Amino acid sequence: MQLPLIWRAGATGEASLLRAAEVEAERIVALLRIAVSAGLLAALVLAVDAVQTVEQDYLWHQIGLAAATMLAYMAVGVLSFAAIRQGVFRRWMIWAAVTADGVFLFLNAWLSLLNSGLSGEVVFSMPATWMAPLILAFGVLRFNPLLLSYQVLLVAAGFVWLVLWEPAYISADAVQRVHLSMATPPNLMRVLMITLAGAVLIVAALRMRGLLHRSIEEARQKANLTRYLPAQMAGRLAGGGLQALQEGRQQKMAILFIDIRGFTSWCEGREPQEVSGLITEFRTRVEMVAGRTGGLIDKYIGDAAMILFEGGRAAVRALDCAEGLLAEMEDWRQKREAVGETGLAAGIGVHWGEVFSGVTGTQARLEYSVFGDTVNAAARLVQLTKTTGMALIASSALLKEAGIEPARRGLVTLPTEHLRGRRSGLALFGKMLG
Repeated sequence: MQLPLIWRAGATGEASLLRAAEVEAERIVALLRIAVSAGLLAALVLAVDAVQTVEQDYLWHQIGLAAATMLAYMAVGVLSFAAIRQGVFRRWMIWAAVTADGVFLFLNAWLSLLNSGLSGEVVFSMPATWMAPLILAFGVLRFNPLLLSYQVLLVAAGFVWLVLWEPAYISADAVQRVHLSMATPPNLMRVLMITLAGAVLIVAALRMRGLLHRSIEEARQKANLTRYLPAQMAGRLAGGGLQALQEGRQQKMAILFIDIRGFTSWCEGREPQEVSGLITEFRTRVEMVAGRTGGLIDKYIGDAAMILFEGGRAAVRALDCAEGLLAEMEDWRQKREAVGETGLAAGIGVHWGEVFSGVTGTQARLEYSVFGDTVNAAARLVQLTKTTGMALIASSALLKEAGIEPARRGLVTLPTEHLRGRRSGLALFGKMLG
């Protein structure tokens, strides 16, 4: 397949998966936000029993403020979860939710300072500030570095503002109020919030482990598929497109065949290692040119290769590949002859037309290929190079599709070829080396 198109398809699929993962992460965060606020409200009820005998109105105000902010915090979770369930949640809402987390943290802490008549210097004695690890844990769960960076900056900036904040008046019993804020019930609230933050991090670790496991499994499945299918199709496989590929489709495509001339006679009396080395070098050069021109190597058949071109400028790229392969084969021949080896030439046939493309076979043995008259004609053209003495033969259909004048590429007109099974002759153009 055309490599840039596959890359874009793979990138689009990846972006879609990331968007879905972000929404799923926000769903989990919404549920955790509800659970956390419910847990803190329950702890607040227990704390009420501990201060029943304390005759200080501001403590009851503190409890009231905490309860109100926890209920509002729970409301954010409920609204986020409902929006996701109804399918109306949008990605920008994640940023709003992150901002809401910070706002609730600092509003609660600031109101606690205001109600207590204390300065920002003792802000960290307020239990509300210990929600910061919990909020940052939510950021880790979202696994979005940009969001987490924003969250860290928001938390840091908020705390700087709180530390520098000075009330209009300082309570006369400020020391006693700070002491009360460090009593057992508030400390238990802090322990609870740290525990909840740890629980969220455990959920994040489990989720990331699950995502990693799924990625490894998908990579393994893709690797198994690419044992049989061309590696350039990884983008389609990653997007779950195997079923569509198995269904197949009719499409226009350029088909190129390249075949080493005289390979069979050259192999006579050669060691297997020498034959294997030559084939490896041949395929290396073919893959280099095919990759450069966006061609998909459908298959190797001994000393021959079949390369496919689809998508934008497919015919032009096929002709560029053919000429690139001619140059590579000539360079290879000259280098072999320079060291006293037998020089080998190659013939190339390239045609344009409609084909059936798709994946065939079972899960144990899949194969992507193309079928049809266009393929048969291209295979016939590479055979004609042997009898016509041409290094390259291209059909007029390919040149017409490419919008190229034969003479501009050094191609000469050949006799019309009447292929078996075709009613009309095939107009051809050829090119010799040198």
